[in-house]
Amino acid sequence: MNGSKESPGGKGSKGALIALASIPLIMTLGNSMLLPILPQISKELGVSAFEVSMIITVYGLIAILMIPIAGYLSDRFGRKKVILPSLILAALGGAGCVAAAWFFTGTTAYWIILAGRVVQGIGAAGAFPIVIPFVGDLFKDEKEVSKGLGIVETSNTFGKVVSPILGAYLGTLLWYAPFIAIPVLCLISCILVIFLVKKPKSEEEAEKTSLKEFLGGIKSVLHEKGRWLYAIFAIGGICMFATFGVLFYLSEILESRYNLHGAYKGIVLAIPLALLCLASYGSGKIIGKNKLLMKWLGFGGMVLLTAATLITGFSENIYYMVGFLSLSGIGIGVVLPCMDALITEGIEQENRGTITSLYSSMRFIGVALGPPVVSLLMSRGHWTLFFTMAGFGAVGGLLSFFAVTPSKEDSEGEGQPERNPFKSKKGGPLRQRAR
Repeated sequence: MNGSKESPGGKGSKGALIALASIPLIMTLGNSMLLPILPQISKELGVSAFEVSMIITVYGLIAILMIPIAGYLSDRFGRKKVILPSLILAALGGAGCVAAAWFFTGTTAYWIILAGRVVQGIGAAGAFPIVIPFVGDLFKDEKEVSKGLGIVETSNTFGKVVSPILGAYLGTLLWYAPFIAIPVLCLISCILVIFLVKKPKSEEEAEKTSLKEFLGGIKSVLHEKGRWLYAIFAIGGICMFATFGVLFYLSEILESRYNLHGAYKGIVLAIPLALLCLASYGSGKIIGKNKLLMKWLGFGGMVLLTAATLITGFSENIYYMVGFLSLSGIGIGVVLPCMDALITEGIEQENRGTITSLYSSMRFIGVALGPPVVSLLMSRGHWTLFFTMAGFGAVGGLLSFFAVTPSKEDSEGEGQPERNPFKSKKGGPLRQRAR
């Protein structure tokens, strides 16, 4: 007997959710802790702002390439069997960065740190992106799935809140101290997953398909449901682009223009992220299984993001900017749990890992592009930077309005049999694949 420990929604599932939620928290800390110390790293290693931004970018770029592979492996061999080695790889990548900073200086240390970040990015590809489909596997009830995904996104955004404060503080002790924290945190998460996460019964009973059959199934899913899937992919990427672009911009100007360092700088960076975290938690809690509510909350969040970034472009006053960028953080926090829930609940389990990994790849594209694009746009002027970011937000808003189209009956999901929540191009419900 599986007992309550392994039953969907039981105590074991709640413990597993805690362990799984630790992964995005730790992966976020491992990346975002570096943002407040990028100017410091630039000075220590003697590299430009663009070059130092690549420490964030290479992490995202390699993750983009590896995430679909990790998604396939998780569908083929199991989520836990992919997550654990990935956490170990992320720890090794962080250890490599520490070794580079300890034994080398200047550009030599810089290039070795980049290599360590590549290894860390490979580990990240098989960790956080696999969490989203794993939550979908743990719970049968759509409302529980939505709440679980809200907790995961809250953990992710809470990491973003803590990371600038923690990273800035650690940077005052030792400029590469945030790199030291990465292996320690990864090993903690690894232990939690080993002892708290059990293999879902549905995964044990899942039929293993060949690579050819698997690729054919993915092609079929993308052909049939591509309209709303591609829209959600793009929205996730835009949200991450805005988040990391804003963090990079604030980190640069707080230090260069306002001479803020250490924990004070971290606290200012944490303000918009704290509101993003609260909005993410609230959004995940209220959406339940109401697909229409997910669509309209997502649209409203993108409108708020667009308006707030556009208005930010009218003044360079720090209080003004932090205020309106905090509103943009609320918009992003509302959007992400809605997109997570729509994509997780709209895909059958046998393809869920790979489809959500493609979504995660788009999010990592946003992470990778944010800092370098903003570093280039900063030379063009304050208004140009935020007008461009508002333009991306507007594209996301249009996609959420026109392309994300759950059927009307999905606003009343109680007691309904499991089915695909989205309409086909002809307007009827999409055909569910045979299991």
